[in-house]
Amino acid sequence: MERMTTAWVNGLIGVVIFSGSLPATRVAVAQFDPVFLTVARAAIAGLLALGLLIVFREKRPAGRDILSLAVVALGVVVGFPLLTALALQHVTSAHSIVFVGLLPLATATFGVIRGGERPKPAFWLFSVLGSTLVAGFALMQGLTASPVGDLLMLGAILACGLGYAEGGRLSRTLGGWQVISWALVLSLPIMIAVAYVYRPASFAGIETPALIGLAYVSLFSMLIGFIFWYRGLSQGGIAAVGQLQLLQPFFGLALAATLLHEPVTWAMLRVTVAVILCVMGARKFAK
Repeated sequence: MERMTTAWVNGLIGVVIFSGSLPATRVAVAQFDPVFLTVARAAIAGLLALGLLIVFREKRPAGRDILSLAVVALGVVVGFPLLTALALQHVTSAHSIVFVGLLPLATATFGVIRGGERPKPAFWLFSVLGSTLVAGFALMQGLTASPVGDLLMLGAILACGLGYAEGGRLSRTLGGWQVISWALVLSLPIMIAVAYVYRPASFAGIETPALIGLAYVSLFSMLIGFIFWYRGLSQGGIAAVGQLQLLQPFFGLALAATLLHEPVTWAMLRVTVAVILCVMGARKFAK
């Protein structure tokens, strides 16, 4: 019981941190090129991760873990950040946040494929119901707003779900913070090189909000959040703790409304409340 409580606490902290990712990305991408934003956040987090690994004298991962770390890097270091940055050029962060409701289903599906977990049939009922609500919202509002933005968000969700599940599986042996750290270090040389190529001609015109957004997604979204998130997934199970992601739209919408003053419609709120109810049902049948 104590282990599960710790798992849910770690998972919830990770979700709260990730909730600020899309609003922060929305602010940063207003002045930074999406590709530069993606690689810069990974490069900054990668340098910090390298420092942590050196300070704590962590052993290098085994050769059999390199492929899994590459999958994590492609999913959460490159895939999700890049696709969301591109999507947020077409849709608001409030709109994109609703798509996060699809993450638990994607994570659970990859958890079965890669992690060997076997949730009960009722779990899938609640997960599919929650995802259907989110998809229905996108069909009603997203297609009229920006089909390109919605397709990019769907791709981001698939990439993130794979990265979450693979990282959660690998963290059982490597440890939570070690997984994201090694994934960042593995991709660090490429990230630094691409960041140099896509760097702005001058940082003089970059305003403070955009710099704060870059700092947030680099420190919190790309590193600190994963320390808690992967620890929670390894302790409580990928499918079970992964359902906490359904709370992320609630926190994200609140941030989008208060910090960015973006419109949050009653339809968005109704979908968010509905998926929160679904996570309560899915959690009960996760194992």
